Amino acid sequence: MSATSHIEWTDATWNPVRGCTKISPGCTHCYAETFAERFRGVPGHPYEQGFDLRFVPEKLAEPLKWSTPKAVFVNSMSDLFHDDIPSAYIAQVVRVMQLANWHTYQVLTKRGQRLRDVLRTELAFVADLPHIWWGVSVEDRKHGVPRIACLRDAPAAVRFLSVEPLLEDLGELDLTGIDWVIVGGESGHGARPMAKEWVLRIREQCQAAKVPFFFKQWGGVRKGVAGRQLDGRTYDEMPDRLQTPAVPDRRIRLALVDQLEARSNALQKS
Repeated sequence: MSATSHIEWTDATWNPVRGCTKISPGCTHCYAETFAERFRGVPGHPYEQGFDLRFVPEKLAEPLKWSTPKAVFVNSMSDLFHDDIPSAYIAQVVRVMQLANWHTYQVLTKRGQRLRDVLRTELAFVADLPHIWWGVSVEDRKHGVPRIACLRDAPAAVRFLSVEPLLEDLGELDLTGIDWVIVGGESGHGARPMAKEWVLRIREQCQAAKVPFFFKQWGGVRKGVAGRQLDGRTYDEMPDRLQTPAVPDRRIRLALVDQLEARSNALQKS
């Protein structure tokens, strides 16, 4: 819900859903849960309900209000493909991405099977749009690596992996059909360590497959001190973003916002 972001690989975050539930070891020290639970019970705060899953339809139109093209991380505080989010609501979120096509959207999930299934069915109308990037989290061999196959089987124009937190050596990865790999260590209280050789092995595979490699951070309790250099340099490689279409003027964008809000209100009443 922010027009700016401190996340190194994006420009802004957009959260039409808040909250989530844990499903794998990558969720153990969830930064989003830690942040949200600080405000549980604070009257009027966006996270008054902590990290409980809930929809935020009043945020649906937010990207239409941004006049400057951005890379937008969708649901940095949730997972769009959570089992308890109806496909109809996911479709509403995606239609905004389709409308506000001057932005590049980065959608990341740990629910790779559902991502694959809905891109084949209910979301097929946007699956091949190059300004929407679809990604899965990959933290270990048991839970994370199988998500790569689900992503590869999804009819997406741009596919990416967020290998964060990297919890072990992932071995040989099949990067066929993958367009971008982000790697990072866990940060904050109780952060689990990440070995340099794990990172180097992924970097080497990306270089061999000619897949852009982005090294986000070493992590740790004091991630700012550990930094994000690997072998004396930073890796900020990303897929090329398409030249964005002209941003509609404010009058047109506000009219689109009105239409979207009217449709959302109608769906809530039905």
